[in-house]
Amino acid sequence: MTGSSDWHAAGDGGRRLVIAVAAGALLLAAACGPPEPDEDSYLELLLEARAYKDEFLTNDPESFVPLDRRSWMVPLRYYDPDPSYRVPAQLDIADDQPIYDVPTSTGQFRRMQRIGHLEFVLHGESHRLTALLSEEEGLFVPFRDETSRSETYPAGRYIDLPFSSTGVYDLDFNRAYHPTCYFDEQYDCPFPPPENRLPRPIHAGEKLPPEDERRLPVFVPVEPAEAPGP
Repeated sequence: MTGSSDWHAAGDGGRRLVIAVAAGALLLAAACGPPEPDEDSYLELLLEARAYKDEFLTNDPESFVPLDRRSWMVPLRYYDPDPSYRVPAQLDIADDQPIYDVPTSTGQFRRMQRIGHLEFVLHGESHRLTALLSEEEGLFVPFRDETSRSETYPAGRYIDLPFSSTGVYDLDFNRAYHPTCYFDEQYDCPFPPPENRLPRPIHAGEKLPPEDERRLPVFVPVEPAEAPGP
């Protein structure tokens, strides 16, 4: 179903990361990517994906939300859809694409590969985010912003992007989602790179329930003071 890949975090469920991919192979794989979404049906597809995720988290045997937390964690809370948070982003493929240890929420490290940077303009301001290789045959973009902690999960949120044959990506923060360790601290979730802290609030995508609706404090994993770099 359209949009179902949005909540499968790269490396967020213990699946093996494919790390040996060259820039040429990325562009070749991009040619097989899905077609661009129909602009006229954008809102319909976005809401459909959210409804599908709620159904999965509530009733599917493979739901990553513990049974005793579903009553207040699901349905998920979202900012209202806002097309201004959907922007084109140009991938600047790095000359070197290092594989390095990314710290995770369980105090471990995961080997991941940096592909380059996504450069974009949001609300009149230029930004860039490091893009990592996703095991879902695309880019994995973990980030933090000024809503992290008070309105969204403190350890950050994720965006998945299918490969683009043009190098221009549909960066849609309305599809930003919380990692599985927000729902259940037993999951192992990579932290966003330090440079992926946006100096502005991103009022789009998934957000936390209001404090008076939470039955447990939000789990806040401890990130190493000095994370290893590439």
